[in-house]
Amino acid sequence: MLGLLEVMVAGRLVVFTAGRLQTLLAVLAMSAGETVSVDYVAAAVWEGSLPADVRKTVQTYVTRLRAVLGTDLIGTRPNGYVLHAEPDQVDALRFLRLVDAADAAPDVRAERTRLEEALALWRGMPFEGLRSGWLADLEAPRLVERYLAAVERRADLDLAAGRPGPLVGQLGELLARHPLRESLWLRLLVALHRSGRRAEALQRYQAIRVHLAEELGVDPGAELQRVYADLLADRAPAVTCRGCPLRDRSIAAAR
Repeated sequence: MLGLLEVMVAGRLVVFTAGRLQTLLAVLAMSAGETVSVDYVAAAVWEGSLPADVRKTVQTYVTRLRAVLGTDLIGTRPNGYVLHAEPDQVDALRFLRLVDAADAAPDVRAERTRLEEALALWRGMPFEGLRSGWLADLEAPRLVERYLAAVERRADLDLAAGRPGPLVGQLGELLARHPLRESLWLRLLVALHRSGRRAEALQRYQAIRVHLAEELGVDPGAELQRVYADLLADRAPAVTCRGCPLRDRSIAAAR
């Protein structure tokens, strides 16, 4: 799910040709081991254009999906269907479990190990290549937010361990896709300064200040302004807390 859809059954790569079959599988997989109601499946797969006979149409598509995956993988329940799979067999669900485990880790080493394992599951954007507003509007943003938060937490651990260098490129790539996320900018500025690139950090701050003003008509938040003041005074800026209260301005503006 975390990239182009890939399905393995008994070590064999399964190829889908129908987009709605892919979406149906994604809907069931995101609730692996749990019953998904017929109405929920229909709303997710057909969105605003429900078939005339919802139950019969869903049944037909489930039959087609069983023909691809095997009859034993999808079970029928009185009010819906269930994918017989462990959550850890679905990369998106495994990712969420590992991130939760990192949050509850007993020490920094264990936390970092679980974060690395979680982030390694990402091969691209969630549900890449699937045409589904339900996936794009509901499921994908939740996964992306958890991903970005995990990247930021790993960045905090790297900064605390004195490893700012690799972060500059990694954070820069993410900011190309999320240019209004202040919490990423904060960590990039800190990483640049700790890499001996104070002048570049100052330039980057001006860039995000102008971008926020042009796109949203707002100034950088208090945490970014604090870091900028530290940079001007040539003080070492820091990420001051776990889960700093920074927001992605693009999300805030949409609400």
